[in-house]
Amino acid sequence: MRNLRTRVPHLMTVVLLLLGVMTGAAAQAQAAQQQVTASTTVCSNSPVPEGWVITHSYPSRNCPATRVEYSITDSSGQTYFDVCSFSRIPAGWAVTGSYSGSTKCAGSGVDYTIKNTAGLTTPLSVCSFSPIPAGWVVSSSYGGSGTCAGTGVEYVLINVSNQTYAWACSFSPVPAGWGVTSARSTSSCAGSGVEYLIDNLTNQTSAVVCSYSPIPAGWVVTGSSSTSSCIGTTRAFSINKA
Repeated sequence: MRNLRTRVPHLMTVVLLLLGVMTGAAAQAQAAQQQVTASTTVCSNSPVPEGWVITHSYPSRNCPATRVEYSITDSSGQTYFDVCSFSRIPAGWAVTGSYSGSTKCAGSGVDYTIKNTAGLTTPLSVCSFSPIPAGWVVSSSYGGSGTCAGTGVEYVLINVSNQTYAWACSFSPVPAGWGVTSARSTSSCAGSGVEYLIDNLTNQTSAVVCSYSPIPAGWVVTGSSSTSSCIGTTRAFSINKA
């Protein structure tokens, strides 16, 4: 009996330890499941984590300060979303459509369709107010779009990451390490009527660019000359990698 009495507390300790391990494992599994789901609700005055998007906005008594609640979702590993127009657009994503009359976005009534451009190599049509992902340029622009409420203007983007040169509308961002080597009039760029020939200078040590071309980091202007190849200016710069 004495042995039994001494063993019982030890058995209880073992059982409690096992229960603790099982409870901890269940909590970890539940946390992992929530992380995979990666969706939650927050008050509209709450910061939205980097890479998350606002998919819904609605009145809520849970948020006394604003009376508005957001449904937010992690965009990691996703290819497209419908988001409210006031949502932050994650880096590398573009707005491919804009629609008014949305009932899921209280506060604007407009939602966007956004697409992840990671891994894309084919041209992509986006709304003119879309952010332009790094490594992409605007190759053409046209009005009369029925899929971009707010502007009615669409851009066609092309990925130039693996190219040595490209024609881009004059309002397009010029990728880092590239320069504008000539320019001409065009009917393909509604809004400016001008397109630039841009060259990838990464593997070059010298170049001649239009005077309004960005000068890549690590390059210097070594001379200036007249030119007829750069519409909008009569000057060209000789640049060299420092």
